[in-house]
Amino acid sequence: MDGLLVVDKPTGPTSHDVVARVRRALRERRIGHTGTLDPAATGVLTLVLGRATRLATFLSGSNKSYEAVVRLGFSTDTADAQGRVLGASVTALPGREAIDAALHAFRGTFLQQPPAFSAKKVDGKRSHKLARARRRSDSDSTSISTLPAPATVTAYAITIVSVDGDRVTLTVDCSAGFYIRSLAHDLGERLGVGGHLVSLRRTRSGDFSLADAIDLDTAERQPQAAAARVIPLAGMLPGLAPVVLTPDGVHKALHGRELGPLDCASGFGVRDPLYRLLDEAGALIAIARPSSRPQILHPSVVLV
Repeated sequence: MDGLLVVDKPTGPTSHDVVARVRRALRERRIGHTGTLDPAATGVLTLVLGRATRLATFLSGSNKSYEAVVRLGFSTDTADAQGRVLGASVTALPGREAIDAALHAFRGTFLQQPPAFSAKKVDGKRSHKLARARRRSDSDSTSISTLPAPATVTAYAITIVSVDGDRVTLTVDCSAGFYIRSLAHDLGERLGVGGHLVSLRRTRSGDFSLADAIDLDTAERQPQAAAARVIPLAGMLPGLAPVVLTPDGVHKALHGRELGPLDCASGFGVRDPLYRLLDEAGALIAIARPSSRPQILHPSVVLV
């Protein structure tokens, strides 16, 4: 079974748990995910199956969209509702205009500090493991020695949906690697009242949204229905320009040989960074990059 399955992840299981459960349901050994969701988060988790696992790298860097609820008034050591409370609760909370003004600092491209409780590495060790060890020893779990290096991220849009007491509901369109927990924490710090994430739902990952998703329970109870929802290889990367190969071109691509204009029936180009190479029936053969040689494409991932 080759392709992509969009799962609506429920609260509770880790992303790896979802992979294991779908693997058992579909009896497909080769399954991976293309972007972790925290156990408490829900929504779009894209799984790659069979030969599609070779395309995971092209999907993991895609932009994401979220619906998030931030609670203002105090922060936690994990930046979400599962963590320990840091500091006293604040009752005098800012209004919508002040919150929106504070959010301006997080719109666009900036350096974001990932949470201490994250899968990022610090000196070769997972940050969350270091943070838990410090928590057990009653040290400050957000000590600088346990924090991963800041990363450049982009928020294309952050919109306030509602403000209800201490709860702020946001929609966020952002780059891969953007931590909504960090946004919640940093927003609270900027407002001077503390803040943390209380719920998160991913509504889109790259070209795929909740409209494409099957819920995990249904996938397990009805594996045939899940199999029918698998998006074939040719439909996985619709944002990449397609190049249809001649039969000769297909033979060359399958053997990793470079391709010129005469190997392409249509769509040949070398202006984009990546291309989908298709046979004349529309099946995905490979992903190609422009070669260092002019007017030449080089198959970088061959799906054989």
